[in-house]
Amino acid sequence: MSNIVRFDPFRELDRLQNEVNRLFDGYTAPTQEGRPSGVPAAFAGRLWSPAVDIAENQNEIVLHAELPGLKQDEIDIELTGDTLTIRGERKFESEERKDSFVRVERSYGRFQRSFTLGVPVEAERVSATYPDGILEIHLPKSEATRPRKVPVTSGNGKAAP
Repeated sequence: MSNIVRFDPFRELDRLQNEVNRLFDGYTAPTQEGRPSGVPAAFAGRLWSPAVDIAENQNEIVLHAELPGLKQDEIDIELTGDTLTIRGERKFESEERKDSFVRVERSYGRFQRSFTLGVPVEAERVSATYPDGILEIHLPKSEATRPRKVPVTSGNGKAAP
């Protein structure tokens, strides 16, 4: 039995766009030392971009972004036309410690992710929640884009039985 794998060129384009976004998303203005402000030199080379899942059904698009450690007021969401942009900054906590870090794998700094939705949404009905470090954005599709049933009529203008 062989498995058939469908090639979806749009999925590949989406993957490429995500890779390019990840390349540019974590950029912040460097300090005179050449690193983002507030981030120790050991972490300066790291860019970060939150992981995002996007699901779509006939009524809405739902986006989930992992943003642990950010406060609600540190997240900026903007909808312009059919482009959704999420911005924020995870700051390095520079509290004094007696012991120095042995290993730091979490990334810090500013991020920005932009997504082209591809369908018109009802901007006034967009909602966002932030439970447990996961940003959830609901983007209801415009009525014009939702599927609707079209009745078939006979030649005399009456609907077919």
